[in-house]
Amino acid sequence: MVWGRIFSDPERKVGEMEEIRSKIQDLKSRLELLKKKLRLEEREKEASELQKEMSEENFWNNQIEAQRKSKLVALYESDSEKIGNFKSRLSSLEEIAGSEDAASIGEDLVKETKRLTEEVERLEIVTYLSGKHDASSAILSIHAGQGGTEAMDWAEMLQRMYVRFAENRGWKVDIVDRIVGDEAGIKSVTIAIQGDYAYGYLKGEKGAHRLVRQSPFNADKLRQTSFALVEVLPEIEEAEEIPIPETDLEWEFFRASSHGGQNVQKVSTAVRLKHKPTGIVITSQSERYQERNREIALKLLRAKLWEIEEEKKAHEKQALKGEFKLAAWGNQIRSYVLHPYKMVKDLRTGVEVNDPFAVLDGKIDDFIEAELKYLSLTD
Repeated sequence: MVWGRIFSDPERKVGEMEEIRSKIQDLKSRLELLKKKLRLEEREKEASELQKEMSEENFWNNQIEAQRKSKLVALYESDSEKIGNFKSRLSSLEEIAGSEDAASIGEDLVKETKRLTEEVERLEIVTYLSGKHDASSAILSIHAGQGGTEAMDWAEMLQRMYVRFAENRGWKVDIVDRIVGDEAGIKSVTIAIQGDYAYGYLKGEKGAHRLVRQSPFNADKLRQTSFALVEVLPEIEEAEEIPIPETDLEWEFFRASSHGGQNVQKVSTAVRLKHKPTGIVITSQSERYQERNREIALKLLRAKLWEIEEEKKAHEKQALKGEFKLAAWGNQIRSYVLHPYKMVKDLRTGVEVNDPFAVLDGKIDDFIEAELKYLSLTD
């Protein structure tokens, strides 16, 4: 038995090294495919041309267009840097794996191969984000459904989940408007999430979310089902894309009720904007300055008007295909069960997680990645 192990060790190491080298070749192939899908060379040329424009004196004359181009350059550079870093690490791994000492550090090579495999999978997710506004920041709203305090508490739990998810990704989070519940939780909240591909990652979260648990607000701790509706819109910077005549707007200014501290309370910095043709009402009170809240309100309105146009297109498209399902209460996308068992299940992709508390702490990556793959197959 002892001799058998001695003779089998070198054979096992040879097998492991062959497997590592095979995986390295697979990673190289995936990297080349990734570069093609991301149009990396085209993007680098475009970024170079945009940088030349940015150095011109009159570049900032059109603030909106200048901001759009600046963000595009930053996005392209970020993606290129990630790909470049991955390529460098992969080259180092290949060089070490081909050296004479490779077998002696086989365990380290296995770990690095695994890390790079996980990293390329994360990079590949970006290739599913090819929609017009997928690279944009996001505006996420949560509305408590029927069920009183239970539903409002559930809406606040979802707020915390999405804020944690965004912060874990390094995105900037701003609570634009928040209406608190009478006893606990929130009636609704609007969150601006700024970050590369924030809308692309979060767009699949749109829909009804269902919670099943023992009620913390009932002495008998009865089983309770609560719903909350999540809306996700892209932040649309271009005024040219969604033109809004000033005559269509009705502004109201008031003192902020929940954000900004005493300085905000003294002056009317919060804004309420009504779009006369549609009746849409937007409130923004997160900033200390009225002008900044006006800008945020207009962004939110542009996003809402964009959504109306997209829904019209979807209705027309589905009218040709047949049945159309609205993202409403009857069409929940995910169930979170805390009692009598513990599970979170996405009803579209079938992904299940048995640790709902981790999910509610912002670990929703598995659901989001599965949904992006699902959407890429159904588009």
